[in-house]
Amino acid sequence: GSDESVCRPTVINMYGGDLGNLKLWWEAWEKFMFDTPLTIQTKDGTRTDPPYKMLQPIKKAKYPDITPEEEAVSLPLQTMCGAIFDAILVHMMNTVSAPDVWQSLKKTMVENLNRQKVPHTLDILEKVYVASDIVTLQEVSGSFIEQARKRALGQQYWIVSPGEMDAVRDQNSVIFLKKETFPAGPSAEITALVENSFEEGVAVPIAKGDILAITATDRDGIPFVVTSFHGDTNGLATKPVLSAIVKAMNSDSTLVTHKLVFGLDANTYEKAKPGKQQDVLEWADHYLSYGLTSCWGDKPNPSNYTTFNSRTYLQPQLNKACKKSDKRANGDVNPKDFILFGKKDFKATKTWKDNTGEKKYTEDMAFPTLNFPSDHGILATVLEPITTTEIS
Repeated sequence: GSDESVCRPTVINMYGGDLGNLKLWWEAWEKFMFDTPLTIQTKDGTRTDPPYKMLQPIKKAKYPDITPEEEAVSLPLQTMCGAIFDAILVHMMNTVSAPDVWQSLKKTMVENLNRQKVPHTLDILEKVYVASDIVTLQEVSGSFIEQARKRALGQQYWIVSPGEMDAVRDQNSVIFLKKETFPAGPSAEITALVENSFEEGVAVPIAKGDILAITATDRDGIPFVVTSFHGDTNGLATKPVLSAIVKAMNSDSTLVTHKLVFGLDANTYEKAKPGKQQDVLEWADHYLSYGLTSCWGDKPNPSNYTTFNSRTYLQPQLNKACKKSDKRANGDVNPKDFILFGKKDFKATKTWKDNTGEKKYTEDMAFPTLNFPSDHGILATVLEPITTTEIS
Protein backbone atom coordinates (compact mmCIF):
# COMPACT_ATOMS: atom_id res chain seq x y z
CA GLY A 1 0.00 0.00 0.00
CA SER A 2 2.96 2.34 -0.51
CA ASP A 3 4.06 4.46 -3.48
CA GLU A 4 7.67 3.73 -2.51
CA SER A 5 9.38 1.20 -4.76
CA VAL A 6 10.80 -1.96 -3.18
CA CYS A 7 14.03 -3.01 -4.84
CA ARG A 8 16.14 -6.15 -4.86
CA PRO A 9 19.70 -5.56 -3.68
CA THR A 10 21.61 -4.75 -6.87
CA VAL A 11 23.73 -2.03 -8.45
CA ILE A 12 21.26 -1.20 -11.21
CA ASN A 13 18.10 -0.12 -9.40
CA MET A 14 17.06 2.21 -6.59
CA TYR A 15 18.20 -0.09 -3.77
CA GLY A 16 19.54 2.13 -1.00
CA GLY A 17 21.36 -0.40 1.20
CA ASP A 18 25.10 -0.90 1.48
CA LEU A 19 26.63 -2.91 -1.39
CA GLY A 20 30.21 -2.30 -0.26
CA ASN A 21 31.20 -5.99 -0.42
CA LEU A 22 29.82 -9.33 -1.62
CA LYS A 23 29.02 -10.63 1.87
CA LEU A 24 26.75 -7.65 2.63
CA TRP A 25 25.12 -7.98 -0.78
CA TRP A 26 24.44 -11.72 -0.59
CA GLU A 27 22.86 -11.58 2.88
CA ALA A 28 20.51 -8.82 1.72
CA TRP A 29 19.80 -10.46 -1.66
CA GLU A 30 18.95 -13.89 -0.24
CA LYS A 31 16.67 -12.40 2.42
CA PHE A 32 14.88 -10.20 -0.11
CA MET A 33 14.28 -12.86 -2.77
CA PHE A 34 13.24 -15.75 -0.52
CA ASP A 35 12.15 -14.41 2.88
CA THR A 36 10.55 -11.00 2.27
CA PRO A 37 6.81 -11.12 1.51
CA LEU A 38 5.63 -8.35 -0.80
CA THR A 39 2.03 -7.36 -1.52
CA ILE A 40 1.01 -6.28 -5.02
CA GLN A 41 -2.30 -5.28 -6.56
CA THR A 42 -3.95 -7.74 -8.94
CA LYS A 43 -7.25 -7.71 -10.84
CA ASP A 44 -8.75 -9.86 -8.05
CA GLY A 45 -7.44 -7.76 -5.15
CA THR A 46 -3.98 -8.27 -3.67
CA ARG A 47 -1.33 -10.97 -3.73
CA THR A 48 1.39 -11.51 -1.13
CA ASP A 49 4.45 -13.60 -1.98
CA PRO A 50 8.24 -13.48 -1.76
CA PRO A 51 9.80 -12.09 -4.97
CA TYR A 52 11.01 -15.44 -6.34
CA LYS A 53 7.38 -16.58 -6.58
CA MET A 54 6.44 -13.48 -8.58
CA LEU A 55 8.80 -14.21 -11.47
CA GLN A 56 7.03 -14.93 -14.75
CA PRO A 57 7.93 -17.67 -17.23
CA ILE A 58 9.92 -16.52 -20.26
CA LYS A 59 7.92 -17.50 -23.34
CA LYS A 60 9.58 -18.68 -26.54
CA ALA A 61 6.71 -16.97 -28.41
CA LYS A 62 8.00 -13.58 -27.22
CA TYR A 63 11.71 -14.42 -27.17
CA PRO A 64 12.22 -16.84 -30.10
CA ASP A 65 15.97 -17.21 -29.49
CA ILE A 66 15.43 -19.32 -26.35
CA THR A 67 15.01 -23.09 -26.59
CA PRO A 68 11.91 -25.03 -25.44
CA GLU A 69 14.07 -26.53 -22.68
CA GLU A 70 15.06 -23.07 -21.45
CA GLU A 71 11.42 -22.01 -21.48
CA ALA A 72 10.49 -25.03 -19.33
CA VAL A 73 13.04 -24.17 -16.62
CA SER A 74 12.85 -20.39 -17.03
CA LEU A 75 11.74 -19.68 -13.43
CA PRO A 76 14.68 -21.29 -11.54
CA LEU A 77 17.00 -20.25 -14.35
CA GLN A 78 15.96 -16.60 -13.91
CA THR A 79 16.58 -16.78 -10.17
CA MET A 80 20.03 -18.28 -10.56
CA CYS A 81 21.08 -16.00 -13.42
CA GLY A 82 19.78 -12.96 -11.55
CA ALA A 83 21.99 -13.80 -8.56
CA ILE A 84 25.03 -14.39 -10.77
CA PHE A 85 24.46 -11.15 -12.67
CA ASP A 86 23.96 -9.05 -9.53
CA ALA A 87 27.05 -10.58 -7.88
CA ILE A 88 29.21 -9.77 -10.91
CA LEU A 89 28.09 -6.13 -10.86
CA VAL A 90 28.76 -5.71 -7.14
CA HIS A 91 32.22 -7.25 -7.54
CA MET A 92 32.95 -5.12 -10.61
CA MET A 93 31.93 -1.81 -9.03
CA ASN A 94 33.90 -2.47 -5.84
CA THR A 95 36.94 -3.41 -7.93
CA VAL A 96 37.00 -0.34 -10.20
CA SER A 97 35.94 2.20 -7.56
CA ALA A 98 35.89 2.69 -3.80
CA PRO A 99 32.45 1.79 -2.34
CA ASP A 100 31.85 5.25 -0.87
CA VAL A 101 32.61 6.89 -4.24
CA TRP A 102 30.42 4.85 -6.58
CA GLN A 103 27.57 4.43 -4.09
CA SER A 104 27.41 8.19 -3.52
CA LEU A 105 27.23 8.78 -7.29
CA LYS A 106 24.54 6.11 -7.60
CA LYS A 107 22.39 7.82 -4.96
CA THR A 108 22.57 11.13 -6.84
CA MET A 109 21.53 9.49 -10.11
CA VAL A 110 18.73 7.52 -8.45
CA GLU A 111 17.26 10.67 -6.96
CA ASN A 112 17.28 12.64 -10.20
CA LEU A 113 16.52 9.97 -12.79
CA ASN A 114 14.37 7.52 -10.84
CA ARG A 115 12.70 8.85 -7.71
CA GLN A 116 11.72 12.11 -9.38
CA LYS A 117 10.75 10.52 -12.72
CA VAL A 118 7.01 10.27 -12.04
CA PRO A 119 6.61 13.74 -10.46
CA HIS A 120 8.71 15.30 -13.22
CA THR A 121 6.72 13.57 -15.97
CA LEU A 122 3.45 14.67 -14.39
CA ASP A 123 4.78 18.23 -14.12
CA ILE A 124 5.47 18.31 -17.87
CA LEU A 125 2.00 16.95 -18.71
CA GLU A 126 0.35 19.35 -16.28
CA LYS A 127 2.23 22.51 -17.24
CA VAL A 128 3.12 22.02 -20.92
CA TYR A 129 0.59 19.62 -22.45
CA VAL A 130 -2.52 20.31 -20.38
CA ALA A 131 -4.39 21.63 -23.46
CA SER A 132 -4.26 18.21 -25.16
CA ASP A 133 -7.61 16.52 -25.78
CA ILE A 134 -6.14 13.00 -25.89
CA VAL A 135 -2.91 11.75 -24.32
CA THR A 136 -1.67 8.19 -24.85
CA LEU A 137 1.12 6.90 -22.63
CA GLN A 138 3.05 3.63 -22.59
CA GLU A 139 4.98 1.67 -19.95
CA VAL A 140 3.15 3.46 -17.15
CA SER A 141 3.41 2.26 -13.55
CA GLY A 142 0.51 1.84 -11.16
CA SER A 143 2.06 4.50 -8.94
CA PHE A 144 2.07 6.97 -11.86
CA ILE A 145 -1.66 6.40 -12.42
CA GLU A 146 -2.47 6.86 -8.72
CA GLN A 147 -0.41 10.04 -8.45
CA ALA A 148 -1.90 11.49 -11.66
CA ARG A 149 -5.44 10.99 -10.36
CA LYS A 150 -4.58 12.83 -7.14
CA ARG A 151 -3.18 15.89 -8.94
CA ALA A 152 -4.80 18.59 -11.04
CA LEU A 153 -4.59 16.22 -14.01
CA GLY A 154 -7.16 14.03 -12.30
CA GLN A 155 -9.59 16.95 -12.24
CA GLN A 156 -9.05 17.78 -15.92
CA TYR A 157 -8.78 14.30 -17.46
CA TRP A 158 -10.44 10.94 -17.40
CA ILE A 159 -7.39 8.78 -16.61
CA VAL A 160 -8.06 5.36 -18.11
CA SER A 161 -5.96 2.27 -17.36
CA PRO A 162 -6.39 -1.32 -18.57
CA GLY A 163 -8.97 -3.48 -16.85
CA GLU A 164 -6.23 -6.11 -16.56
CA MET A 165 -3.24 -4.19 -15.25
CA ASP A 166 0.25 -5.63 -15.49
CA ALA A 167 1.08 -5.69 -11.79
CA VAL A 168 4.28 -7.73 -12.19
CA ARG A 169 6.22 -5.76 -14.83
CA ASP A 170 4.22 -2.69 -13.74
CA GLN A 171 4.19 -1.34 -17.32
CA ASN A 172 0.82 -0.38 -18.74
CA SER A 173 -0.58 1.59 -21.65
CA VAL A 174 -2.79 4.44 -20.42
CA ILE A 175 -5.09 7.03 -22.00
CA PHE A 176 -5.99 10.52 -20.75
CA LEU A 177 -9.22 12.02 -22.14
CA LYS A 178 -9.89 15.72 -21.58
CA LYS A 179 -13.11 15.99 -19.57
CA GLU A 180 -14.09 19.17 -21.37
CA THR A 181 -13.81 17.41 -24.75
CA PHE A 182 -15.21 14.04 -23.66
CA PRO A 183 -17.75 15.01 -20.99
CA ALA A 184 -19.19 11.50 -20.64
CA GLY A 185 -15.75 9.90 -20.30
CA PRO A 186 -14.80 6.53 -21.75
CA SER A 187 -17.74 4.43 -22.93
CA ALA A 188 -16.17 0.97 -22.94
CA GLU A 189 -12.87 -0.85 -22.99
CA ILE A 190 -12.46 -3.03 -26.09
CA THR A 191 -8.95 -4.34 -25.46
CA ALA A 192 -10.18 -7.94 -25.26
CA LEU A 193 -11.96 -7.55 -28.60
CA VAL A 194 -8.69 -6.39 -30.16
CA GLU A 195 -6.65 -9.19 -28.62
CA ASN A 196 -9.22 -11.75 -29.80
CA SER A 197 -8.85 -10.41 -33.36
CA PHE A 198 -5.28 -11.58 -33.90
CA GLU A 199 -4.76 -13.93 -36.81
CA GLU A 200 -5.39 -17.47 -35.64
CA GLY A 201 -2.29 -19.56 -35.08
CA VAL A 202 0.08 -16.58 -35.10
CA ALA A 203 2.02 -15.84 -31.90
CA VAL A 204 2.04 -12.07 -31.37
CA PRO A 205 4.71 -10.89 -28.89
CA ILE A 206 2.58 -8.81 -26.53
CA ALA A 207 2.27 -8.82 -22.76
CA LYS A 208 -0.52 -7.88 -20.40
CA GLY A 209 -0.89 -4.10 -20.26
CA ASP A 210 0.72 -3.43 -23.67
CA ILE A 211 -2.63 -2.61 -25.35
CA LEU A 212 -5.41 -0.34 -24.14
CA ALA A 213 -8.32 0.30 -26.51
CA ILE A 214 -11.41 2.26 -25.49
CA THR A 215 -14.42 3.96 -27.02
CA ALA A 216 -15.54 7.50 -26.20
CA THR A 217 -17.83 10.14 -27.66
CA ASP A 218 -16.81 13.79 -27.81
CA ARG A 219 -18.97 16.79 -26.98
CA ASP A 220 -20.04 17.06 -30.63
CA GLY A 221 -21.37 13.50 -30.62
CA ILE A 222 -18.50 12.05 -32.67
CA PRO A 223 -17.60 8.48 -31.58
CA PHE A 224 -13.93 7.50 -31.26
CA VAL A 225 -11.83 4.42 -30.75
CA VAL A 226 -8.72 5.59 -28.87
CA THR A 227 -5.85 3.15 -28.51
CA SER A 228 -2.49 3.23 -26.74
CA PHE A 229 0.09 0.52 -27.45
CA HIS A 230 3.64 -0.34 -26.45
CA GLY A 231 5.42 -2.49 -29.03
CA ASP A 232 7.96 -5.18 -28.26
CA THR A 233 11.65 -4.28 -28.53
CA ASN A 234 11.88 -5.44 -32.15
CA GLY A 235 8.54 -3.97 -33.24
CA LEU A 236 7.28 -7.33 -34.51
CA ALA A 237 3.89 -6.95 -32.77
CA THR A 238 3.18 -3.52 -34.24
CA LYS A 239 1.70 -4.58 -37.58
CA PRO A 240 -0.39 -7.45 -36.12
CA VAL A 241 -1.79 -5.15 -33.41
CA LEU A 242 -2.92 -2.56 -35.96
CA SER A 243 -4.47 -5.30 -38.09
CA ALA A 244 -6.33 -6.57 -35.02
CA ILE A 245 -7.63 -3.09 -34.17
CA VAL A 246 -8.96 -2.61 -37.70
CA LYS A 247 -10.48 -6.10 -37.74
CA ALA A 248 -12.14 -5.52 -34.37
CA MET A 249 -13.66 -2.22 -35.54
CA ASN A 250 -14.92 -3.75 -38.78
CA SER A 251 -16.36 -6.82 -37.07
CA ASP A 252 -18.57 -4.88 -34.66
CA SER A 253 -21.41 -2.91 -36.24
CA THR A 254 -21.39 -0.46 -33.33
CA LEU A 255 -17.73 0.44 -34.04
CA VAL A 256 -17.76 0.82 -37.81
CA THR A 257 -18.54 4.54 -37.69
CA HIS A 258 -16.00 5.29 -34.94
CA LYS A 259 -12.93 7.35 -35.78
CA LEU A 260 -9.61 5.84 -34.77
CA VAL A 261 -6.88 7.77 -32.95
CA PHE A 262 -3.95 5.48 -32.20
CA GLY A 263 -0.89 6.66 -30.24
CA LEU A 264 1.92 4.16 -30.00
CA ASP A 265 5.52 3.32 -29.39
CA ALA A 266 5.86 1.27 -32.57
CA ASN A 267 9.49 0.32 -31.95
CA THR A 268 10.24 0.70 -35.64
CA TYR A 269 13.74 1.05 -37.07
CA GLU A 270 15.49 3.18 -39.67
CA LYS A 271 17.76 0.26 -40.61
CA ALA A 272 15.94 -2.83 -39.45
CA LYS A 273 17.46 -6.29 -39.40
CA PRO A 274 15.35 -8.18 -41.98
CA GLY A 275 13.01 -10.64 -40.33
CA LYS A 276 14.10 -9.60 -36.85
CA GLN A 277 13.04 -5.94 -36.57
CA GLN A 278 10.22 -3.83 -37.98
CA ASP A 279 11.33 -1.47 -40.75
CA VAL A 280 9.70 1.96 -40.45
CA LEU A 281 8.81 2.27 -44.14
CA GLU A 282 7.26 -1.21 -44.21
CA TRP A 283 5.23 -0.12 -41.20
CA ALA A 284 4.05 2.94 -43.15
CA ASP A 285 2.96 0.74 -46.06
CA HIS A 286 0.97 -1.33 -43.57
CA TYR A 287 -1.01 1.53 -42.04
CA LEU A 288 -1.60 3.05 -45.47
CA SER A 289 -3.16 -0.23 -46.61
CA TYR A 290 -5.94 0.35 -44.06
CA GLY A 291 -6.69 3.89 -45.20
CA LEU A 292 -4.79 5.39 -42.29
CA THR A 293 -2.04 7.99 -42.20
CA SER A 294 0.22 9.31 -39.46
CA CYS A 295 1.23 12.57 -37.88
CA TRP A 296 4.40 12.18 -40.00
CA GLY A 297 2.37 11.76 -43.19
CA ASP A 298 1.95 8.77 -45.46
CA LYS A 299 5.69 8.15 -45.72
CA PRO A 300 7.67 9.07 -42.60
CA ASN A 301 11.25 10.24 -42.84
CA PRO A 302 13.32 7.29 -41.53
CA SER A 303 15.85 9.68 -39.99
CA ASN A 304 13.24 11.67 -38.08
CA TYR A 305 14.20 10.13 -34.75
CA THR A 306 12.15 10.06 -31.55
CA THR A 307 14.68 8.12 -29.50
CA PHE A 308 18.37 8.68 -28.81
CA ASN A 309 19.58 6.57 -25.96
CA SER A 310 22.41 4.19 -25.32
CA ARG A 311 23.10 1.83 -22.49
CA THR A 312 26.16 1.31 -20.33
CA TYR A 313 27.13 -2.15 -19.16
CA LEU A 314 25.34 -1.58 -15.86
CA GLN A 315 22.06 -3.10 -17.05
CA PRO A 316 20.86 -6.59 -17.96
CA GLN A 317 20.56 -6.32 -21.75
CA LEU A 318 24.26 -6.46 -22.52
CA ASN A 319 23.56 -6.86 -26.24
CA LYS A 320 22.42 -3.20 -26.13
CA ALA A 321 25.43 -1.89 -24.17
CA CYS A 322 28.09 0.30 -25.75
CA LYS A 323 31.00 2.55 -24.89
CA LYS A 324 30.45 6.28 -24.48
CA SER A 325 32.38 6.97 -27.69
CA ASP A 326 30.00 4.68 -29.60
CA LYS A 327 26.71 5.98 -28.20
CA ARG A 328 25.60 7.58 -31.49
CA ALA A 329 26.62 4.70 -33.73
CA ASN A 330 25.48 1.86 -31.46
CA GLY A 331 22.70 3.48 -29.48
CA ASP A 332 18.97 3.29 -30.08
CA VAL A 333 18.50 6.24 -32.44
CA ASN A 334 15.32 5.50 -34.37
CA PRO A 335 11.90 6.77 -35.59
CA LYS A 336 9.76 4.85 -33.12
CA ASP A 337 6.72 6.91 -32.18
CA PHE A 338 3.52 7.53 -34.13
CA ILE A 339 0.01 8.91 -33.97
CA LEU A 340 -2.29 7.26 -36.54
CA PHE A 341 -5.72 8.33 -37.78
CA GLY A 342 -8.02 7.89 -40.76
CA LYS A 343 -6.97 9.70 -43.94
CA LYS A 344 -10.62 10.56 -44.59
CA ASP A 345 -11.25 11.66 -40.99
CA PHE A 346 -8.49 14.10 -40.10
CA LYS A 347 -5.51 16.06 -41.35
CA ALA A 348 -2.52 16.99 -39.22
CA THR A 349 -2.04 20.76 -39.27
CA LYS A 350 0.94 20.79 -36.91
CA THR A 351 3.20 18.10 -35.47
CA TRP A 352 6.19 18.38 -33.19
CA LYS A 353 8.43 16.24 -31.03
CA ASP A 354 9.92 17.17 -27.68
CA ASN A 355 12.88 15.84 -25.67
CA THR A 356 13.21 18.84 -23.36
CA GLY A 357 9.75 19.19 -21.81
CA GLU A 358 9.53 22.63 -23.46
CA LYS A 359 7.94 21.70 -26.82
CA LYS A 360 11.42 21.63 -28.34
CA TYR A 361 13.54 18.78 -29.65
CA THR A 362 17.32 18.95 -29.53
CA GLU A 363 18.71 16.74 -32.27
CA ASP A 364 21.76 14.56 -31.51
CA MET A 365 21.14 14.79 -27.77
CA ALA A 366 20.95 11.57 -25.80
CA PHE A 367 18.04 11.29 -23.36
CA PRO A 368 16.64 10.86 -20.74
CA THR A 369 18.41 13.76 -19.06
CA LEU A 370 18.15 15.34 -15.62
CA ASN A 371 15.51 17.66 -17.13
CA PHE A 372 13.62 15.18 -19.35
CA PRO A 373 12.64 11.86 -17.75
CA SER A 374 11.74 9.66 -20.73
CA ASP A 375 13.80 7.64 -23.21
CA HIS A 376 11.22 8.42 -25.91
CA GLY A 377 10.44 11.93 -27.06
CA ILE A 378 6.97 13.36 -26.58
CA LEU A 379 5.03 13.38 -29.85
CA ALA A 380 2.22 15.89 -30.35
CA THR A 381 -0.07 16.69 -33.27
CA VAL A 382 -3.00 18.99 -33.96
CA LEU A 383 -5.75 17.26 -35.95
CA GLU A 384 -8.50 18.98 -37.89
CA PRO A 385 -11.59 17.12 -39.13
CA ILE A 386 -11.82 16.68 -42.90
CA THR A 387 -15.10 17.98 -44.26
CA THR A 388 -17.28 16.21 -46.80
CA THR A 389 -16.28 18.85 -49.36
CA GLU A 390 -12.58 18.08 -48.87
CA ILE A 391 -13.17 14.34 -49.33
CA SER A 392 -15.12 14.75 -52.55
